[in-house]
Amino acid sequence: MPAPESAQAASPQAIRWGILGPGGIAGAFTADLLLTGHNVTAVGSRSQERADTFAADFRIPTAHGSYEQLVADPEVDVIYVATPHSRHHDDVRLALLAGKHVLVEKPFTINAAQARTLVELATDRGLVLLEAMWTRWLPHMVAVREQLAAGAIGEVRALIADHTQLLSDDPSHRLNALELGGGALLDLGVYPISFAFDVLGAPEHVLASATLKPTGADGETAVVLHGPEGRTASIFTASTMQGPNKAAVIGTRGRIEIDGVWYTPTSFTVYDSGGAATFHYSSDVPGRGMQFQADEMRRLIAAGERESSVLPLSETVAIMATMDAVRRQIGLRYPGE
Repeated sequence: MPAPESAQAASPQAIRWGILGPGGIAGAFTADLLLTGHNVTAVGSRSQERADTFAADFRIPTAHGSYEQLVADPEVDVIYVATPHSRHHDDVRLALLAGKHVLVEKPFTINAAQARTLVELATDRGLVLLEAMWTRWLPHMVAVREQLAAGAIGEVRALIADHTQLLSDDPSHRLNALELGGGALLDLGVYPISFAFDVLGAPEHVLASATLKPTGADGETAVVLHGPEGRTASIFTASTMQGPNKAAVIGTRGRIEIDGVWYTPTSFTVYDSGGAATFHYSSDVPGRGMQFQADEMRRLIAAGERESSVLPLSETVAIMATMDAVRRQIGLRYPGE
């Protein structure tokens, strides 16, 4: 994925990004950063060759052959961590100890205990730490929250969402390998679970069932979250099939239907209780839409704020705790837990 023509045409206010872990998701994020005027100054990998290749693809000035060199780079302000789930805790900790702000890919960590230790460290160091749940900042999701706040569908009572993809069954693939934090829940299910938190708040009760793969990772997981005052989220995630990837929020006076793929830039329609459309939203987003979380990081750093009101650290920890509860019910454990 080559860099766009506008690569490195950064504004004077741009923070300097370092990319830790030059994999596929890092490539998508970096492309969006460069497309929208952000400044990427370095990349780090455990392989100098991979770092060099990534740097050449995106015209990044510096390629480091270790994570330690990357986080020590004085030309980097914020580290984007895009390593496998099982490495998030250690890699984020490394960056925080080096005095860098951190945007870390979801899932934030393997479990809530790891998440709490990172939040405490970032707080002690006065650094910005943010989960890269990029969907939260997409324009259509901002518009959904505005519709809900305006009472467009009355009192919100339920949410329905799926995140399903037909992915590799190779036991060594990161999605199927327990030592890498594999499973549909952490990789895919985190999206609708986070959405449920955003709309309904933290659940009071969790009910889950799953089909596990031969490796022990979950291939298909169904989750029901019961929240305050009986509000309910119905969630399904799978790496074994391609579903509609749509979502709906249902209220006492109507519903919002978000078109597929709901967690990427898309459109939605508001319907009244009789089924008549009352509002339609569509957006034209450059790139994949991952730049909005970077905009939030830049804003937080410039404003001297340490966490985002859109996704507070306490909520990130609570989401991890909910996924811990799901894993206990479905019998999914990772090495060392």
